[in-house]
Amino acid sequence: MSHRSWSDRLRSAVSARGRLCVGIDPHPALLEAWDLPRSADGLEVFAELCVEAFIGEVAIVKPQVAFFEAYGSAGYAVLERTVGVLRDAGTLVIADAKRGDIGTTMDAYAQAWLEPDSPLSSDAVTVSPYLGFDSLGETVDRAVRHQRGLFVLARTSNAEGSALQQAAPSTGGSVAQSIVDAAATRNRVDADTVGLVVGATRDHGLDLSNYTGPILAPGLGAQGATVADLAEIFRDARELLLPNSSRGVLAAGPSVTALRDAATRLRDEIEAGLA
Repeated sequence: MSHRSWSDRLRSAVSARGRLCVGIDPHPALLEAWDLPRSADGLEVFAELCVEAFIGEVAIVKPQVAFFEAYGSAGYAVLERTVGVLRDAGTLVIADAKRGDIGTTMDAYAQAWLEPDSPLSSDAVTVSPYLGFDSLGETVDRAVRHQRGLFVLARTSNAEGSALQQAAPSTGGSVAQSIVDAAATRNRVDADTVGLVVGATRDHGLDLSNYTGPILAPGLGAQGATVADLAEIFRDARELLLPNSSRGVLAAGPSVTALRDAATRLRDEIEAGLA
C-alpha cells in the first residue's frame, strides 16, 4: 500500500478519474432486481459485479456497511474481500459506516476501519460528530497517523436531520455550521483529513468559505439531486466536491457493461457540469 498522504491520494485519484463516488449498496430490492438471492452468496455476486464495473473507471467507491452487516459474519467477510480488491487495484474506498461514540469504544471503531493491518482497513470512513466533535479527536489522530481520511456528518441529505443540524445554539450559528468550523480548524493542521458529508438534495445553509477539505455529497439520482443542483448548491466549494450516487448507478445492473457505462456517463456529466 502506498505511503502517500490521504490528501495526495485523493487529489491524484480525482485528477485521473474524476470526482464521482459510486456506492455499493446491496439493498434487498436491488438483489431481487438483479435476480440474486437475499443471502451472503447473493451479496458476494453483487459486490463482485460492482468491483468489476468500477475499478479503473471511477476514483472512489463507497460500500454501505449496513447492507453487508445485515448478513452477519458472512456479510463482513464479503465486505473485507470487496474492500481489499478495490484498494489493491488502486481505487479509493470510503467505508460508509457512520460510526460515532466516545473514548475507547470510538477508538475501537477507528482501529477497525483505519488501521493498516485491519481486515476492514479503508482509505476513509464516515463518522458521526453528534456526541460532540471532540469525541472524534483520537480518531482524527489515528487517521493522520495512518494517512487516512474521515467524512464527518454535517448536513445530511435526509429531511429528518434538519431539526437537529440546523438548530441554533446560544453561541450562534447552527449545529451543522459548528461541525464545519471545527473541521476547518483541524484541517489547518492536517490538510484534508477531516472531510464533510453535506447532502446535495437541499440548500445546506452552510458557510463553507473557510473550509477547503473534501465534501462527500450524497443524493444524486435516486434521492432527486441533479448535476445542475451541485453547481448551484456547492458554488463556493467545488475543489474537492465528491458527488455520490449509489442507487442511481446501480439501477443499471446487473450487467457489468451497463453499470460501467452508467458510472462513466455520470462521471463525465459531473466533470462537465462542475468545470
